[in-house]
Amino acid sequence: MASAAEQLASNLNFSAFAKAEELKKRIWFTLGALLVYRLGTYIPMPGINPDAFAQAFNQAQSGIIGMFNMFAGGAVERMAIFALGIMPYISASIIMQLMTTVVPSLEQMKKEGEQGRKVINQYTRYGTVVLAAFQAYGIAVGLEGAANVVTDPGWFFRASTVITLVGGTMFLMWLGEQITSRGIGNGISLIIFAGIVAGLPSAVVQTLELGRQGSLATWIILAVIILAVVVIAFIVFMERAQRRLLIQYPKRQMGNRMFEGNTSFLPLKLNTAGVIPPIFASSLLLVPATVAGFGQGSGNEWLTYITAALGHGQPLFMVFYAAMIIFFCFFYTAIVFNPSDTADNLKKHGGFIPGIRPGERTAQYIDHVLTRITVVGAIYITIVCLLPEFLISATGVPFYFGGTSLLIVVSVTMDTVSQIQGHLLAHQYEGLVKKAKLRGRRR
Repeated sequence: MASAAEQLASNLNFSAFAKAEELKKRIWFTLGALLVYRLGTYIPMPGINPDAFAQAFNQAQSGIIGMFNMFAGGAVERMAIFALGIMPYISASIIMQLMTTVVPSLEQMKKEGEQGRKVINQYTRYGTVVLAAFQAYGIAVGLEGAANVVTDPGWFFRASTVITLVGGTMFLMWLGEQITSRGIGNGISLIIFAGIVAGLPSAVVQTLELGRQGSLATWIILAVIILAVVVIAFIVFMERAQRRLLIQYPKRQMGNRMFEGNTSFLPLKLNTAGVIPPIFASSLLLVPATVAGFGQGSGNEWLTYITAALGHGQPLFMVFYAAMIIFFCFFYTAIVFNPSDTADNLKKHGGFIPGIRPGERTAQYIDHVLTRITVVGAIYITIVCLLPEFLISATGVPFYFGGTSLLIVVSVTMDTVSQIQGHLLAHQYEGLVKKAKLRGRRR
């Protein structure tokens, strides 16, 4: 079976892609959905003076607002209807996943399968509305505090801002779900990916312009390019790295036939959590900026201090960012991979790890190995996300060349390619099954 799968995988080519009509429909749907998202980032929010806002944004883009703008695909600098992006949904997902480990009723609901998952997803949507409304109101108050940005400040502007931004976030949430179900998968990640990639050309032009003006030395630009290439290669290597546990299956008899025992491997990825930790960490670091929006113009110096201390590239930002990345590496790995369930499945099918007793001892061993490689994975993600940030904050190169953006772009690209290969492989299997049926009918 494994050799047949490997043979099919090696035969994946453009001719197989041309025959996969279902896959082509999914790709076109995904591209169309992402085009709709990009168009939405250019639709301005009502009641804003574009020139005054552009001036205010240019003064604040070096801080965490610039990072927010990167994840929103440039919608923040244009104050578009998608300015909040998908971050409230991600924050709500974090909260719900934390609650499923704390609240017994939600934990039981999670174990109920598809029906329980639907209920939890519905709670996540409700939480998204609440968080998006909170952040949208903070943005509205912050905009009113800026000079000449709002044409007609007051409660009508605040209400229209909340409705517009919450509606934009809910539409993006729905769009991501549609990409996941009707497209090629990873809807939310692809939306963030599209926002980052869309800003790369302008970031390259901006960097070259800074070099032309003499603001950036040529060697710094070359060093950033080399660093980006090295980081991309390092990410690809680490994302493909895995620890494979040897699994043995004993001889077994089915009817009058005796099947020989065989061996296989249980692959444990070095980075089981993927791009989720930096995205979750970035989402939570945007909350202080929202809270500070409530205090704009109120004379609260401590809010201004906290916002400045948590600015992009600041020491406090780096410390919190690293701590949250490490936490979410372990937290999300514990959610997506359950050693006890894996050990039970191995025991049911007669598989065992050599030298380890099946059942609870196997679960403990898998958990021990997973914890050790997660430590390495957490260190890898922290280094990738923070090391370029130190250099960028020191040189003034745009955020798009940072480790977080490169990690998301490379990881999502690799996952998308894997999804496409999976669809092609399934299509070739279907073709083989149809041919086998036709041969059987002819006989």
